[in-house]
Amino acid sequence: MIGVGIVGLGVMGGTHLDVFSKRRDARVVAVADRDQGRRTGQVTVQGNIDGQSQSGFDFSSVRQYADALDLIHDPNVDLVDICLPTPFHLSVAKLALQAGKHVLVEKPLARTTAEADELARLAASATGLSFCAMCMRFWPGWDWLKQAVAEERYGKVLAATFRRVAPFPGGAFCSDGDSCGGAILDLHVHDSDFINHLFGLPQAVTSHGYIKDSGHCDHVVTLYHYDHLPLVVAEGGWGMTNGFPFTMQYTVNFEFATAAYDLSHPSPLKLYTKDNGEQTIEIESGMGYEREIDYFLNCIHENRPSQRVTLEEAADSVRLIEAEIRSLQTGRTELLSH
Repeated sequence: MIGVGIVGLGVMGGTHLDVFSKRRDARVVAVADRDQGRRTGQVTVQGNIDGQSQSGFDFSSVRQYADALDLIHDPNVDLVDICLPTPFHLSVAKLALQAGKHVLVEKPLARTTAEADELARLAASATGLSFCAMCMRFWPGWDWLKQAVAEERYGKVLAATFRRVAPFPGGAFCSDGDSCGGAILDLHVHDSDFINHLFGLPQAVTSHGYIKDSGHCDHVVTLYHYDHLPLVVAEGGWGMTNGFPFTMQYTVNFEFATAAYDLSHPSPLKLYTKDNGEQTIEIESGMGYEREIDYFLNCIHENRPSQRVTLEEAADSVRLIEAEIRSLQTGRTELLSH
């Protein structure tokens, strides 16, 4: 049985609590949050996707700490799950790794590329295993796309477009662009990371967008430049007016088929081919959160590093976002170092 300690009980901390509460091979033994209401379960935070942070966890069954360091030093905690605001990822993960714990870090890996690279280096020499929760790599229908692209199941990719937009979530963290990095880092990183997962880092990026509620970029459209791909584009942001639905979509045009995903549809994944027209692709129920945690727990049980997402790849996704930010600032296409 793996003893889990969750640090930070916002939306993602609550979501991870829900996932771990259904496991038989792991058990949450401790939580840490400076807010007493959150660490006792009296205050919960709702997410922007149905099924996140359902608030059914029994907090009386676990140790409750105000300080993350006390949780890290708890001998019953084997895995430290860090769901804190992004600027605290490096410092808390560093302490957990130094204490010999396994570490799960919510996305993005860190606030800056320099911090993300440092964390990846620390993890490489640590005794515990590390993992960054890039959930789209595990999301039903998105993992299908990864396989279809890798196998060239429908020929080569001609165009890939991704869209993830929502109203401003509010709250102190998202309102502080210096902390959250704006929607470009906190939300759009999902699609930038998945593009990296599908195709590798691009040679360059061209981005356009604007600053809104956070004081940093809150809506961006980026063109990713590849030698072997004609067109890869992603739009992301939380600049929409209240009432606009959370939107998560992709459309990928292959040589011999078109795949389209839309989270809002009961059957979200469709495939269009010349011979068969529109087909519904059956995918597993649930969300990427359960599947990423299942994957990392299996890594721990088998004592093997994660291959599905490495900390070096998670650091590269922060690097990619920073290139997009530079393009926004300069108005030019920005090269990426490889």
